[in-house]
Amino acid sequence: MPHVIVKLWPGKSETQKHQLADQITRDVMRTFGYGEESLSVAFEEVAPSEWAEKVYQPDIVGNAKNLYKKPGYKM
Repeated sequence: MPHVIVKLWPGKSETQKHQLADQITRDVMRTFGYGEESLSVAFEEVAPSEWAEKVYQPDIVGNAKNLYKKPGYKM
């Protein structure tokens, strides 16, 4: 615990995915104090033509109260 799922369009390399998974792992460990053995990171590729139906509507619009970074807003 925790398990982080990154949903993205297809096309990123395995190297890029591993780099992001490593960075997410380091940031979660530093921020929450978990050990590396407690974390998992997964990637789910979603085609651009399916993004609105499979990600935007259910995960962003339908779950807006749980978003800490909304699309279109700079941090």
